[in-house]
Amino acid sequence: MNTSTLTITPLAVPRALDAEDAAEFRAYGELNRQICEELVGLPDIAPDAAQMLASWQDPSDTLQTGFVARLGTEIVGMITLSYAQEADANAAEADLLVPEKHWGRGVEDALLSLAESEARAHGRSLVQTWTLHRPMESDRMITPRTGWGRIPAIPLSDALVARGYEFEQVERNSELDLRSDPAPLRAALESAKTAAGGDYRVLQWMAPTPPEFRDGYAAILARLSTDAPSGDMDFVAEEWDAERVVRRERRLTGAGQALSIVAVQHVPSGDMVAYNELLVGADRSGVTHQLGTLVSREHRGHRLGTIVKCANLLRWRELMPLTPTVSTFNAEENRPMLSINEAIGFAPVSYAGAWQKRI
Repeated sequence: MNTSTLTITPLAVPRALDAEDAAEFRAYGELNRQICEELVGLPDIAPDAAQMLASWQDPSDTLQTGFVARLGTEIVGMITLSYAQEADANAAEADLLVPEKHWGRGVEDALLSLAESEARAHGRSLVQTWTLHRPMESDRMITPRTGWGRIPAIPLSDALVARGYEFEQVERNSELDLRSDPAPLRAALESAKTAAGGDYRVLQWMAPTPPEFRDGYAAILARLSTDAPSGDMDFVAEEWDAERVVRRERRLTGAGQALSIVAVQHVPSGDMVAYNELLVGADRSGVTHQLGTLVSREHRGHRLGTIVKCANLLRWRELMPLTPTVSTFNAEENRPMLSINEAIGFAPVSYAGAWQKRI
């Protein structure tokens, strides 16, 4: 294919999905799911257009932009870019979406080149991106710079290597069958509560977060960008306050999603020191996504991760009886969190590779 025949235009962000200019954004949601189906057979790990629109409409904390590649009138690929809005942020996060039938025709290279030039134009010196991989062995397995985990090479990983991206980290995508016996969850929760002792208490709520919890929740959310294992991925320390919590939850639940939060409070200090989040779409029979889970560094070793995970999962089974599965991603080097997952029944279903390039 002659790439000069390829046209690339900005992705239109509509005011609503039924607006006259919403066709591209709906196509973006469909393509997002198609790529996840093609790569790992898990379309439901991708949010749909309705779930993503609110985040694209509100650039307060993250600016989202995208581009659509066409041959004639046919959409043959897209790329999206996310820019954290902290003053010292220097990375653009790119997500390349090219269907299998159009791979190898120059579309992916044109979109990656555009992403890098757009990142520079936004004052960024780094592009970060992720690849998805099936849980399988192949003739060419690749290992990240962390040394933890490995994944089979795919055309996108080969393209990234050819463009100078560094393979930094492997994340494991695990699923828990919510229809399984809850007894192991209950036993793990009670054991962990006993081990933690009286200095910690469990808080739980559904979004929107009550005003009295917002400051503490904001503080522990901020820790995810600094305390979670990330290898050499260059992530900015996020700035959080009560207002940002409100904005985030408005974006997360704007299309009818439900968000459950369980946190642990350190009683002597009053600080929230651990949390877990579960999110399901407006279709309550869909897959549940575990968003953030974190225990602050100063309070690790008290089994607080087990408490927040198990308490939220048990509550979720009662609140959302139709959702069959919980999906979560964890860094392969995060053995404490993976050990909790394995103990309560999570099993690996796919892997993600984290890549970055200095530009």
